[in-house]
Amino acid sequence: MKKGYIYIVLCAFIFSTMELAGKLVAGSLSPIQVTFMRFLIGAVMLLPLAANDLRRKSIKLELSDYVYFFVLGSLCIPISMVLHQLSVVHTQASTAAIVFSINPLFTLPFAFFILGEKIEKKMVTALSVSLAGVVCIFNPFAVSYDIRGILLALASALTFALYTVLSKSRLSKYGGFIFNFFTFAAGEIVLFAVLFANGTPVFSSITSANLPVIIYMGIVITGLGYIFFLEAIKLTSPVTASSVFFIKPALAPLLSMAFLGERISLNVAIGMLLIVSGSVMSYRSRAS
Repeated sequence: MKKGYIYIVLCAFIFSTMELAGKLVAGSLSPIQVTFMRFLIGAVMLLPLAANDLRRKSIKLELSDYVYFFVLGSLCIPISMVLHQLSVVHTQASTAAIVFSINPLFTLPFAFFILGEKIEKKMVTALSVSLAGVVCIFNPFAVSYDIRGILLALASALTFALYTVLSKSRLSKYGGFIFNFFTFAAGEIVLFAVLFANGTPVFSSITSANLPVIIYMGIVITGLGYIFFLEAIKLTSPVTASSVFFIKPALAPLLSMAFLGERISLNVAIGMLLIVSGSVMSYRSRAS
């Protein structure tokens, strides 16, 4: 059990650096390039783990499985993750991290309409508190310059929540490593087609300055981060492991302040506290 909590802490720290790393390469690489390269590295890391699970579980994939992976992969990588990288371009890394971190709460309405799951009052309260935090960050009384970035982060959180709910129907069938390798691979194929159609060279603009960051995003954030998250689920529980998502909005702004010199305004600080509070309330309601 203690090892499981170590994985949670490691995963929370790694995921909290995602927007920081994305900001460092935002000026030299397009959001589509960044997303493509980091998930390519992540897929390569997951390949041997997925292959081992396929052999061990004697799973034979059919056409319907591949169609499912392409639908989920397209929703996650070319849509949600590209939107997320775009949000980092148009707003502060800390703001993008905070808004994206509410994605677990958006699974509530999607799970109700798609899966028919019951909505508990405690979850509605938690969602309301977190949404109040988002409104506070938006600061409707003085719309900030980065409104587009906030909207992009919100769209990324919504689409990622939809991806999470849709993944529930078959995740137990495949297991985490198989599911994520094939969704990563399918999403990469779609994203490569987008790059090809736009005439964007996949590996253009890579320099000695941004290459280490891309490698870090692929190996550490996309590869190790997800592996640690799966290990945390296995050694604790899905509910306990989800605490990663309310550690991140508290930790990511501190990292952005330390490494990017970003300043946290009062409305963002209040919004951050509300989102963390809502996430904790959500966590406790699911754990009870």
